[in-house]
Amino acid sequence: MIDTHCHLTFQELENDMAAVLKRSTDAGVTGWITIGTDTEHNEKAAKLARSYDNMYAAVGIHPHYAKDITADDIDILEQLAAGEKIVAVGETGFDFHYKFSPVQQQKELFIKHLEIAKRLDMPVVIHSRNAFDETVSVLDEFGSGIEKVVFHCFGGDVAQAKMVIDKGYYISFTGVVTFKSADIARDVVRIVPMERIMLETDCPYMSPAPMRKQKVNEPALMVHTAKFIAELKGVDFDSFAALTTKTSKDFFNLP
Repeated sequence: MIDTHCHLTFQELENDMAAVLKRSTDAGVTGWITIGTDTEHNEKAAKLARSYDNMYAAVGIHPHYAKDITADDIDILEQLAAGEKIVAVGETGFDFHYKFSPVQQQKELFIKHLEIAKRLDMPVVIHSRNAFDETVSVLDEFGSGIEKVVFHCFGGDVAQAKMVIDKGYYISFTGVVTFKSADIARDVVRIVPMERIMLETDCPYMSPAPMRKQKVNEPALMVHTAKFIAELKGVDFDSFAALTTKTSKDFFNLP
């Protein structure tokens, strides 16, 4: 399987990379897309992806940092996005849970990501927290030119998930679906077509059950999420793992 959204450049994981990747491979998670969140981590992610087989990167600037972004950051982002083993632009979008940056600046930064993705014909990884309507509105306003969009760590309800699917987009699930309180997330899983599902850890955050006590999440633990979703969907684990892997490879244009 492929962990389509992990933060392997974060300190909790990067200092133990060889062991993290060995545990992941031993668990059956043998591919990784490490996600950039600012200029520093984009550069780290690009370098890391070039250092390991089966590792790729997405480069983006998290909406948290929109207020601090310069024109140089955007130039560097586009240069990195065009580089070797970079497979997507993002994560990008809106975060209204914290609103660390003003909404208008988040929107402007989001649009810059979409423009880069359109120029380079790349998929987009969406971060949308408490901002579903605004996120969809920008995607609608931007128009054609972005063929592949995934809502990572999807936090919406069934109606919103149906809207995402109707627009031709994809949904990526984390270990949140295993949480006792996550009834809405499980309802979403049940209605999303199998061929539109991807899997991720978003590590080092949100370890899935039954590993909730493991403070630092890591790619190896994605297998618990995969087994949980396969059971929810009523399919055998091997078939589900194979299908989500194919979906991920097709979406990110992986070999």
